[in-house]
Amino acid sequence: MTTKASKKILITGASGFIGGFLVDEALERGYEVWAGIRPKSDRSHLQDPRIRFIDLPYTDETKLANVIEEHVRKEGRWDYVIHNAGLTKTPDKRLFFEVNAENTRRFLDALSPESIRPDKFLLMSSLSSYGIGDELGFRPFSLDDQQRPNTAYGQSKLLAEQYVRRQEIFPYIILRPTGVYGPGERDYFVEIKAVNSGWDLKVGFTPQRLTFIYVKDLARATFLCLENDALRNREYFVADGDIHTDGSFARLIQELLGKKHVIHARLPLGLVHTACITCEMLGKLFHRAILFNTDKYLIFKQRNWICDVGPLQRDTGFRAEYDLRRGLTEAIAWYRQQGWLS
Repeated sequence: MTTKASKKILITGASGFIGGFLVDEALERGYEVWAGIRPKSDRSHLQDPRIRFIDLPYTDETKLANVIEEHVRKEGRWDYVIHNAGLTKTPDKRLFFEVNAENTRRFLDALSPESIRPDKFLLMSSLSSYGIGDELGFRPFSLDDQQRPNTAYGQSKLLAEQYVRRQEIFPYIILRPTGVYGPGERDYFVEIKAVNSGWDLKVGFTPQRLTFIYVKDLARATFLCLENDALRNREYFVADGDIHTDGSFARLIQELLGKKHVIHARLPLGLVHTACITCEMLGKLFHRAILFNTDKYLIFKQRNWICDVGPLQRDTGFRAEYDLRRGLTEAIAWYRQQGWLS
């Protein structure tokens, strides 16, 4: 039996925001880390000389299987696999299903031969795979709730989850993080930058209930699930356990930025819907993934993003080390150091 220090782990989507922190956590824990990236992926945050790289050609089923088989023949199999690669925005919604779901299916098939199978496979999914929750009493999402995603992104993540559940080759974990933020994250940075410029424009007149997870806490929760041998075929929401509103979130950003004067306003849902449709059309015209689109509108529209993290806490002992104040303080300092914020 291998010791943790000699265990091998493959992390897909390693060049992305979450992936980079998963790699850091794995290195800190003494794993032999293989970063799954594409040839044109940005490696600027993957400079540690201990990191090993592998290109996984997901779209070609035969080639993918051959690449993995050849790797295992030369280097040995991976003990753990974290499938974090995915698409969060695209001008063509069909790509959500191709990248998030079908690539997962092909990847699972390529890992299925007996000599290749990992001890555990972890899928990084999303709270969006559940769709709309209780927007009257604001009951938290429960693992027992039926999954009814209303966005193409959420539907593609649910399909990926279903592929993982259907296979019986190796144990799995499915994690569904809520709003993930931290150094290098770009979507929440849009709001931080807006508040820094003196504007806070919220969507809808009923405040959103929001939950968050700092990216370093997400990485730690991931490994708590992987390293607990008793956790097999489990699914969890991941959040820090606190609940905020969109208004309190913006005012905390304002406080941490030291901005005395910020205009706080709420925009009608109809106006935002029109703007998102327009932006989506422009994205298709110029073949660019734009943050504001009809999928994003449904996320803006949703009022309840509260989830039950009790099962994760009970099964793993996980407690977030970062509350929102501490996490945003560290993230904002990083944005300033990198020149993202003036």
